[in-house]
Amino acid sequence: MHPVRKILYSILLLLILSFNEIVLAHSKFDEKNVEDLETIIEIWIKENPEKITTVKLALSNSINDQEINKIIKPFNLSNRLKNKAFNVIKSIYKILVEKDASLIEINPLVLTKNEDLICLDAKINFDDNALYRQPEILKLRDLSEEDPKEIEASKHNLSYIKLDGNIGCMVNGAGLAMATMDIIKLYGKEPANFLDVGGGASKEKVSAALKLILSDKNVKGILINIFGGIMRCDVLAQGVVDAAKEIQINIPLVVRLAGTNFKEGKKILDNSGLKLISAENLDDAAKKIVEAIK
Repeated sequence: MHPVRKILYSILLLLILSFNEIVLAHSKFDEKNVEDLETIIEIWIKENPEKITTVKLALSNSINDQEINKIIKPFNLSNRLKNKAFNVIKSIYKILVEKDASLIEINPLVLTKNEDLICLDAKINFDDNALYRQPEILKLRDLSEEDPKEIEASKHNLSYIKLDGNIGCMVNGAGLAMATMDIIKLYGKEPANFLDVGGGASKEKVSAALKLILSDKNVKGILINIFGGIMRCDVLAQGVVDAAKEIQINIPLVVRLAGTNFKEGKKILDNSGLKLISAENLDDAAKKIVEAIK
């Protein structure tokens, strides 16, 4: 048992690996009342954003003492606690590099009455694309804690996150997916999901994605927004047609195709007999799907 004297600080390690950079954000927090801890910390951070310190670190195999000193400087720790803080931060960094973590959050790190530092709670996210070299981490996966739809999506290498809206989205590319969801919101509706089929999706993968969207009973309409590059529009179109043969689509379906083989894709859809609505661009597509589900 470690009686808490005070919450020393909340510390987050956020890794932006695409830029070979690690962002470490941390904040001092002197609240002694530890009841309903999570709510207290969230409110404090919201009301005191200027007290959040950000330190950027170059990605390497280890963190040096100079960088750690920069991190702990705002907290005026005693020499004994500095040594403990060094060990904590070095351990966090080691886990994050060796285990392919994308985020490590220690929230909160507390100072006990015995002058000890304890990581009271923690959250770790791992890079999905690196799990093949982390079998011991993969063994810890608890499917009962995951959304069944997201489990199904992972079987087909689809990036899927269920949301609370009623317009299903199928897009290729995370940036285009975010833009598609934003414009749906702009016209007064909410997306039902984030779904990125990726750049090299097969017709089987596209078919699985459409079935996944249709399995959500909240979905009242579907917007497919594809910009063909590596992902060919004719492959997307054939996947939609194949899925429609297996599942009855009785909700509005708006399709916007552009890029590689978009004429061939449009021809496949036009000759499919499906009741779909073609759109010229993203703005036009969003307007049409919002109007169609009214």
